[in-house]
Amino acid sequence: MKNEDNALQIEPVSSVMKVFAILAALAEHKSLGITELSQIVMSSKSTVYRFLQTMKMLGFVSQQGDDDRYWLTLKLFEVSSKALEHVDLVSLTEPYMTSIGEQTKEALHLGVRDGDGIIYIYKVDAQYNLRMQSRIGGRNPLYSTAIGKVLLAERPDSDIRQTFENIDFIPSTANTHVSVDSLLVELKAVKNQGYGVDNEEQEEGLRCIAAPIYDRLGNVIAGLSLSFPTLRHTPEKFEKYVGLLQDATTKISEKLGYTQKP
Repeated sequence: MKNEDNALQIEPVSSVMKVFAILAALAEHKSLGITELSQIVMSSKSTVYRFLQTMKMLGFVSQQGDDDRYWLTLKLFEVSSKALEHVDLVSLTEPYMTSIGEQTKEALHLGVRDGDGIIYIYKVDAQYNLRMQSRIGGRNPLYSTAIGKVLLAERPDSDIRQTFENIDFIPSTANTHVSVDSLLVELKAVKNQGYGVDNEEQEEGLRCIAAPIYDRLGNVIAGLSLSFPTLRHTPEKFEKYVGLLQDATTKISEKLGYTQKP
């Protein structure tokens, strides 16, 4: 066991440690020059300069003109805020997902946008033997998922076209959208009705319904979906599922500070 523990030990990467040392130093001061920073992080001026220029290029550090002084931007705050938002979102959403899962016995997913796709940040498995192969951290396309559709539905057409400008629409089934034009037509309906549907577009024999979750500014930040095999579909169940999802997402959105009913 001792040998296994030693094998799992990972040597720290010195360059990464220096980057975080620079970030920590800048966080403690309004601004710092290269000479001061090099003394604090115990590295040469040339090394600190190279790190700062990369961090500046990535938007984490700012510099006024040719001034020798550097300071942190709000980029780190933005990154940490997104992470905290997801943590809060899961804790807020989990009870509703559990409740809907108990009522329907079907699978539920909480997903957020990640570039040109969605990523699942929480899920509740179906209570039936037939289960989806999805996992927390798994990705799927925006254009073929119910969650992806509610994340896109309130965006301007120009933004949506730009998102898919260099994206190939890969048909997972015969029902998958193959162009942004056909997707835009459906997104107008999604916006009007307040929910999106994956009609066997991602996986044959599987349907999904999703409703949007709003933040305090009225932006759609996530989608809550319920998935079920087409063999268990009935119009009555469909209406019930839509109602359950919309009721849950309305309450979650209100807890996030959204005052207008989606």
